[in-house]
Amino acid sequence: MARHTIDVFTNTVGPIVVPSGSCTDMIVHHYPELLKSDPVYSSKAKRLSERTFEFTQFLVDKLSVTNVGAKYNDRATYHPCCHGLRNLNLVAQPSTLLDNVKDIEQVELSCAEECCGFGGLFSIRMSEISGAMLEKKLNHVEETGANVLIAGDVGCIIHMQGGLRRRGSNIQVKHIAEILNDCN
Repeated sequence: MARHTIDVFTNTVGPIVVPSGSCTDMIVHHYPELLKSDPVYSSKAKRLSERTFEFTQFLVDKLSVTNVGAKYNDRATYHPCCHGLRNLNLVAQPSTLLDNVKDIEQVELSCAEECCGFGGLFSIRMSEISGAMLEKKLNHVEETGANVLIAGDVGCIIHMQGGLRRRGSNIQVKHIAEILNDCN
């Protein structure tokens, strides 16, 4: 899969912008490590990693965009997803962008930096632990009184959205790009 992805993107020029921190982390950090002994793909993986960026990272760090003119009239909280936070150091980028969204009421998420329990195969192989982590995270989300939970990783979004639905919660889960795209 890594070789195929590299082959596809080798035929392109310019930056690769990925909407999910875990996928970005895989390309940026794990592909070069995975293929370090491959005489053909080692250098290709390194070149691809150098031009691959997570969505908020690209906007803020590469384009110097901190305000996209978004307006979002609701009470929202933000979950910093593990791969983005820990492996890509995405701290300031999402916050900066959200701070510049007009009319959004941001509420702090208690224990925000704690994992939601998804972690890819972790949620399958260690489903009981994953479920307990999710329940703890969702308790904190509900305590905020927010109507919207914002995140930047598709896996986390699906996991938390499913958990909220099973609870019968009306809290929406949105990717940060959805909030930044709102101009109403």
